[in-house]
Amino acid sequence: MSANRTVYFVFSRLQCIFNTRTAHTTAGGCRVISGSRLLLQHSLPGSAACCRNVSSNRVPPKAPDTSLFVPVSLKTDDPADGTVGAELTQPLDKNELLKVLNKFYKRKEMQKLAADHGLDARLFHQAFISFRKYVLEMTALPADLHIILSDICCNAGHIDDIYPYFMRHAKQIFPMLDCMDDLRKISDLRVPANWYPEARAIQRKVVFHSGPTNSGKTYHAIQRYLAAKSGVYCGPLKLLAHEIFEKSNGAGVPCDLVTGEERTFVDPEGRAAGHVACTIEMCSVNTPYEVAVIDEIQMIRDPSRGWAWTRALLGLCAEEIHVCGEAAAVDFIRELMYTTGEEVEVHTYKRLTPFSVLDHAVETLDNLRPGDCIVCFSKNDIYSLNRQIEARGQECAVIYGSLPPGTKLSQAKKFNDPDDPCKILVATDAIGMGLNLSIRRIIFNSLVKPNINEKGEKQMETISTSQALQIAGRAGRFSSVFKEGEVTTMHRDDLPVLKEILSHSVDPIETAGLHPTAEQIEMFAYQLPDATLSNLVDIFVSLSQVDGLYFVCNIDDFKFLADMIQHIPLNLRSRYVFCTAPINKKQPFVCTSFLKFARQFSRDEPLTFDWVCRHIGWPLAAPRNIKDLVHLEAVHDVLDLYLWLSYRFMDMFPDTAAIRGIQQELDNIIQQGVRNITRLIRASDPNLSDPPEQNAAAAAGSRSRSRGQRSSAGTMEKSLASRLVKDGLLTPDLLKQLQREWSKSLRQEGGGQSLLGEELNNKSIKGKRKNKK
Repeated sequence: MSANRTVYFVFSRLQCIFNTRTAHTTAGGCRVISGSRLLLQHSLPGSAACCRNVSSNRVPPKAPDTSLFVPVSLKTDDPADGTVGAELTQPLDKNELLKVLNKFYKRKEMQKLAADHGLDARLFHQAFISFRKYVLEMTALPADLHIILSDICCNAGHIDDIYPYFMRHAKQIFPMLDCMDDLRKISDLRVPANWYPEARAIQRKVVFHSGPTNSGKTYHAIQRYLAAKSGVYCGPLKLLAHEIFEKSNGAGVPCDLVTGEERTFVDPEGRAAGHVACTIEMCSVNTPYEVAVIDEIQMIRDPSRGWAWTRALLGLCAEEIHVCGEAAAVDFIRELMYTTGEEVEVHTYKRLTPFSVLDHAVETLDNLRPGDCIVCFSKNDIYSLNRQIEARGQECAVIYGSLPPGTKLSQAKKFNDPDDPCKILVATDAIGMGLNLSIRRIIFNSLVKPNINEKGEKQMETISTSQALQIAGRAGRFSSVFKEGEVTTMHRDDLPVLKEILSHSVDPIETAGLHPTAEQIEMFAYQLPDATLSNLVDIFVSLSQVDGLYFVCNIDDFKFLADMIQHIPLNLRSRYVFCTAPINKKQPFVCTSFLKFARQFSRDEPLTFDWVCRHIGWPLAAPRNIKDLVHLEAVHDVLDLYLWLSYRFMDMFPDTAAIRGIQQELDNIIQQGVRNITRLIRASDPNLSDPPEQNAAAAAGSRSRSRGQRSSAGTMEKSLASRLVKDGLLTPDLLKQLQREWSKSLRQEGGGQSLLGEELNNKSIKGKRKNKK
């Protein structure tokens, strides 16, 4: 040990002996230790703050969710001053030390003081457990801490003297405590309009084209877009962006296409055209335009994607902003534009062709007519209905969300073609936007849809008025051969519910979505370098402050991907980009591919065409059953993921053209599978029954026969079964199993139940005879 250090510690020790050891309490209520402890305390984190009584008249900041604070593991290296503390005093008795530490933990004054400096009860407990373990297990403590603890064990010091050292340790394992003010400033989302200085530097004209579906609102906005010298169209779907891209170039207005997975330049040399059609997440807020069109503005309140509409509306540098959407968004957009000082001009449109809600349900597939579209909210229902319809000798087109865009367009073309024998369409709500379909009658097979709530939880709930109108509005479109549309339900019980839903006005939009940017997360990471990306985002959201016009979008998908690749060494910006990739986390093969892409990227090894072909098993055969078809759809999503990443990491995903080529081939294979979907369903389960429609019809018949009489157990069982199957809560296979178990239990219970069965059967026969008469 050097002479200077020895002199310093001897001097400090003499001060501890000769100075008073009493402690007094300041007016602020915190203890100030005299003599040597005051000298030692000045250099400790938290000590100066202990003696300040800070008051403020401003609104208190949002309390953080401390359950998100993950303690950092500390290195247990020996301190630089070695065993100086033990040399100047004496070795510490572990048993006595444990008693002292536990007394410190139980002191209410220390808990309150810690709470004033950010350690609530949860963090105080965690910090104390870590501090106690550190003190008891370290072979050598820092000299200053060793001397303090020795004094207390010898009854020469006060137990509260531990506090500054405890706080020093707490801030080492919870580094966010030291930078809470900075973190709050970074996560302050109260004035998002100020994030876009280029847009604020110009006076923009905002025009709202308000109206229901098939009212021509988007048409009028696009006419202004085509007449401008430069423009950008921002839509929610690739299909919509592609439609405007083709329409613009067909009208002689050069237009580029930009989506997450595709860049198409009309100029052979790759120079940007004056017009661009893009998906809304891909719009540039730095490029100046004369006209910008933002389609489906009501999606600004979408729990997952609403942030993209907020960003486009506040950030686009265009002289004119034309927004198209429901009337329910007008007042909110006007209020939002008050924050930017921009007035909103509203153009209102009425539906070009009427549609009416029928007074009767379809009830059976035998009542289907050409131009009918049955809307389901589950792929299993689509498969079952498709088989039943084709079993009746009618051809059927199929459209659902996970089909590739090319397959959707192919099925739409088949359904629209007057010379094609296919006159029936079975689809999910994917038809609500992006496809031009010639539909006479919309038939809701169910009114219950799985949704993700604001907490990210999946739940079954009745469709909203906005969703019902969006789907119903596809009937009798202006450009189709059917000038008037009809809307009804498959099941009789659903029809009054549908009428009730459609009778309500659409709930007004009240908030717009926001999402933390990569720059904000990077600033967070600078303050908390040891936190995981998922934990950073959690803390960001818990600390974020938004005013009444905004909400923070659901980030569960982002966190899911962040946790999946946390163990892979990536820099923060690359990790953030990977986690914003639009993938379907329900597909295991897609998730596995995402993980392999990230691992290969981290090794700095390019993902070549050959590497991808080996991974997906290319070439792929035509599907033999539904399972094969679902896998091909997942492979298509994996190729989409490659293309999405290729535009963000061009050097690491170099074979874009080759991947796009095999993706087109795969699209054709999937189209072939969908054309033969009934054969695939039969191959998947040759014994598959057709319960949804038949059971529902039987249940409806039972209800009509037994009206005014006591409902039988068999009728209730059928009614419940049909409802569970229809709502997607019970599969046909599970229903058959339950029926077998029910029959078995009846046989085991013997004669009494048999008599009941005969009675029910006799009632059924009498009912049929009565109906015949």
